[in-house]
Amino acid sequence: MVPTKLFFTKGVGVHKEKLASFEAALRNAGIEKCNLVYVSSILPPNCKIVSKEEGLRLLSPGEIAFCVMARMESNEPNRLMAAAIGVAAPKANDKQYGYLSEHHGFGETARKSGDYAEDLAATMLATTLGIEFDSDTAWEEREQVYKASGQIFKTSSYCQSAAGNKSGLWTTVLAAAVLLE
Repeated sequence: MVPTKLFFTKGVGVHKEKLASFEAALRNAGIEKCNLVYVSSILPPNCKIVSKEEGLRLLSPGEIAFCVMARMESNEPNRLMAAAIGVAAPKANDKQYGYLSEHHGFGETARKSGDYAEDLAATMLATTLGIEFDSDTAWEEREQVYKASGQIFKTSSYCQSAAGNKSGLWTTVLAAAVLLE
């Protein structure tokens, strides 16, 4: 199976039980009806990114769905957390794949986590394509180098952040890239 479509989704869940908090986040993201199988970070060649709404319409209850997922949870009141998926897509070609990355952390804003995940995916693709860059430079500078190479078509990220429930209930954040046939 080589996926031909992908969509991004995200969610937050809160509950007194950790597992129920995760389930609530899956419901918030719209993917609770699937049996999720986590896969690594390859964006298949010519895989079309579709809207969340279109992707959800293509899923059936009980379906085994492959995804790249970032997830973070805490029952510490007010604990800031984020989960992000980064994507780096190459110029269209039948053989070149791209990358998806997942990042999750405490004490990070959505912007910081999203930038980190986007940077990670772009750096993995750049190294695969042989693009030379200085890994010590800031993401914004490397992003310009990557895009100026003419080999990377698009980079972006999808992120969910939240503060832990103030009463100490479990809070889960997740972001996912769901791959479809």
